[in-house]
Amino acid sequence: MNKIIKHILSVLPAVLLQGLWWYVLFSWLAPWAPAINLILSILACLFVLYLITKREESTYKILWLLVILTFPLAGALLYLLFGNKRTTRPLQKKLAGAKPLPPEEGDTAELYEAFAADNRRLSQTFRWVQEKTGFPLHENRKADYFPLGDDMFPVMLEELEKAEKFVFVEYFIIENGHMWDSMVEILARKAAAGVDVRVMYDDLGSISTYTKEMAKALRRKGIKCEAFNPLVIIKGTLNYRDHRKMLIIDGRVAFSGGVNLADEYINGVVKFGHWKDIGFRLTGEGVQNFTRMFAEFWNAFTGERIPDEYMQMPAFPPKEGPGDGYVLSYYDSPLREDAVSNELYIELLAQAQDYAWFYTPYLMPGAALIEAFVRAAGRGVDVRIIMPGVPDKKLVYRMSRSFYPELLEAGVKIYEYEPGFVHAKGCVVDGIVGMVGTVNLDYRSLFLHFENNALFYRASLLRELKADYERTLEKCRERTPDNIGTGIGKWIMDGILRIFAPLC
Repeated sequence: MNKIIKHILSVLPAVLLQGLWWYVLFSWLAPWAPAINLILSILACLFVLYLITKREESTYKILWLLVILTFPLAGALLYLLFGNKRTTRPLQKKLAGAKPLPPEEGDTAELYEAFAADNRRLSQTFRWVQEKTGFPLHENRKADYFPLGDDMFPVMLEELEKAEKFVFVEYFIIENGHMWDSMVEILARKAAAGVDVRVMYDDLGSISTYTKEMAKALRRKGIKCEAFNPLVIIKGTLNYRDHRKMLIIDGRVAFSGGVNLADEYINGVVKFGHWKDIGFRLTGEGVQNFTRMFAEFWNAFTGERIPDEYMQMPAFPPKEGPGDGYVLSYYDSPLREDAVSNELYIELLAQAQDYAWFYTPYLMPGAALIEAFVRAAGRGVDVRIIMPGVPDKKLVYRMSRSFYPELLEAGVKIYEYEPGFVHAKGCVVDGIVGMVGTVNLDYRSLFLHFENNALFYRASLLRELKADYERTLEKCRERTPDNIGTGIGKWIMDGILRIFAPLC
């Protein structure tokens, strides 16, 4: 509760400053108020011009323009504290020298040559992701798809029991309960046996579920545990959270997807009806990208460097028969100039020919991504989005619904999962390319959070993802322009909610 109060209080100084200024202006400086207001208006306009020329998502700009023009002092201060990418400099400084040693692996040129021979356009997209993120393409040795967290959890426990060298755990939310307690029991035994066990969780994501005392109890069991970006009342990096989810074991297997480490994600407790999530287990050379992702964050934010030997590729048995397509796992960063996943979704929608199907719990995309959905549907592509039928956050759910009319009118099909809440994040396009990861179709995931995604091409996992999507559709209600409500009041409310969507 104390952390929640601190988070709320973080904006109060700016609001109080604006209120104090109005009091001083109209009480003590009343004779000069018109001239002072004129000067402030000119300065606000200059600030607005500066904001307009920045390379940022237009929806985000509109929000800040309204705030700054309405409340010049408070708006400018809040933007400088939380909205300006200059506030990422402390994180950039930590990450600058944190990259682990480059992996000992062959050049990816041969992989891309074979990829391009099959699909030149998509190979260009994958290469762009590699150049922007620094994480290479790999042949996909084996990837197992899980249509529910319930299915993935027992396999995670089985793999943890096999750990011999190290276990890396990084999640947005950790909460004591059957899921986490079962994992801790194994992790503690492994740590006592000499396995290097490290846990990182997001301080804001776990604000009400995991305390410093719990982290200390974990350390007493021999498990290294650190919080990402601890909360401070006034801190420019407050907005940038670690929404990544990954479990890496000995560099040979990795788990990821939407599933956090709390009981609702495996339907151990019921909070919002049936919890629909997805995830995967990756085995083989592609796991190295996950190992490096974790190592980079641990090195940067804990003050302790992971041994470089962990970065070396484990010995895998020779491959038998043809591979299972390609995989490129990477992480998104608000520190980069390009919002990689946002651009990647736009790219895939632009290349889609038959269908593009998406899972997301929240639907608050920026203008460019909305346009990509609209254009794809307009070309005759079967564009579908599965959303929750039972919301976890009612205001965010209402904001997501404010985007329905424009998409539905363009021909995008939207479905809501009637049994409960959809927390899955993924897509499959034309059956040949798709993603599973932690990225929601909202502003925070696409522009402000650290996220991780696995991009697959011609992998059998995509067939399983498509089959699961089709099964899930049977439990969904389709939304249409006729059943989402109409009227001037709804239109006004939708407009207001869409303005503030980047904050949620």
